Amino acid sequence: MSRAFSDLAFTPTVRDWQARQGSRAAYAKFDAPEAAPNDRLGEAEAAFVAARDHFFMATVGETGWPYLQHRGGPVGFLRVLDPQTLGFADYRGNRQYISAGNLQGNDRVSLFLLDSVQRRRLKLLGRARAVGPDEPDLLAQLVLPSTRAVVERGWVIRVEAWDWNCPQHITPRYTAEEVAALVDAAVERRVAEALSAGPGPRAAG
Repeated sequence: MSRAFSDLAFTPTVRDWQARQGSRAAYAKFDAPEAAPNDRLGEAEAAFVAARDHFFMATVGETGWPYLQHRGGPVGFLRVLDPQTLGFADYRGNRQYISAGNLQGNDRVSLFLLDSVQRRRLKLLGRARAVGPDEPDLLAQLVLPSTRAVVERGWVIRVEAWDWNCPQHITPRYTAEEVAALVDAAVERRVAEALSAGPGPRAAG
């Protein structure tokens, strides 16, 4: 938890609920002036973001309803531009434009990044803005060279706060590539063990 995150997420109503549920005292230390603000990504957070191949992004529309969208791509498609700035290219999809529309009226976003193998998750709060062809240099930083999909725009997110979640209740899940790597490693280990043991006893002829 961080001071910046608690400042934004712990509204008076949330704090009241914490008090009634008995957890307010445990979180009060994050309100102290000496608490780390965590409004900039450290090396561990930047590395975690750069290693992800998907994340979830929440926006809020003008009717007040939240909207959660899954974003996926090659590892590193969510770019760390500097300790307080993330960005990604927006490719043509189903063309509903719900997230894009919501961000026209409210630039606040919440990102949820998950590593289900290591059981780690990172929450980010920030403000997003669109990047168009009038900013070609910035847009080029958001597009992976191997990508062939049609890029409609980019999004740049200024990080306002972040917080690591506890690993409790995260179910480990593996991609096909991760399973293949584990199987290959297990096979190599068994072969090495068999070779180090030497030939077994020969059957009597």
